[in-house]
Amino acid sequence: MTRVTLPTCIELDVLDCGPRDAPALVFLHGFPESHRTWRHQTAHFSDRFRCIAPDQRGYRGSSKPQDVASYTIDRLVADIFQMADALEVERFTIVGHDWGGAIAWGIALMGQRSRVTGAIICNAPHPAIFQKLQWTDPAQRGSSQYFTVFRDTSHDDAVRDKGLTGMLSEAFPVEGLFRGMESQEQARLLEEWCDPEAAFGMLNWYRASTVEVPAMDAPFGLTEGRTLPDLPRLTIPTLVIWALDDLALPNSNLDDLPESIDDLTITRVPDCGHFAPWQAPDKVNAAMEEFLGR
Repeated sequence: MTRVTLPTCIELDVLDCGPRDAPALVFLHGFPESHRTWRHQTAHFSDRFRCIAPDQRGYRGSSKPQDVASYTIDRLVADIFQMADALEVERFTIVGHDWGGAIAWGIALMGQRSRVTGAIICNAPHPAIFQKLQWTDPAQRGSSQYFTVFRDTSHDDAVRDKGLTGMLSEAFPVEGLFRGMESQEQARLLEEWCDPEAAFGMLNWYRASTVEVPAMDAPFGLTEGRTLPDLPRLTIPTLVIWALDDLALPNSNLDDLPESIDDLTITRVPDCGHFAPWQAPDKVNAAMEEFLGR
């Protein structure tokens, strides 16, 4: 691990392993984890790639600003480009899961003409498709109602007192998060969730997000006032790895991807929940191997 200080004074703890002159893979974890999300992938690829995996802002030992405005998408994307600058990495393939995948989509779209050579996204929806499904797909809207729990500030006193665990258990069964996880990794996460500063840092990713999640009784359809993000097409090679038993993200998120990406590969992972990087590491590694071998 190394400590990287960004021009914004944000400090990130970063796993940086593998040959310094090798092609770089930048791994971004999701909620509510850490760089350890990618433990099987960094171990597998670090013999021939430079593997860089930060604890993103709000997580673990990295900086945890407590204001919501510090977690807007532009700041989270800028963190990664600035981290790459600090590590003297000019070009890289971006790899992301869950919220890290959301940032990876932004990095790919912004950097595809200059610094980002490819994108690997694991169970993280394309931002325009995800917003569209909130308005048109009852399954996705229903699966996204936990957003309203994480955005509800009436829970904040309990979070200050006990950390994130209580709020997680209200949103969905915590035991489901741990399916297939090693006991030492479970213990590490439970300890990290008890830190109230980290808890608010993680929650602020949801609170700063511009994604609109309507109530279930709100009208469905692309009605007046509902406009999708105006995003460019993605032209770089893109691999989407999708675990098919994800309770938070229905498989409908895959349907419109070819309309937004020129060079798209989709690998479906059956019998696997949301956390494919460590629930199905062999399948994720194999899909990445084939993609990177191109």
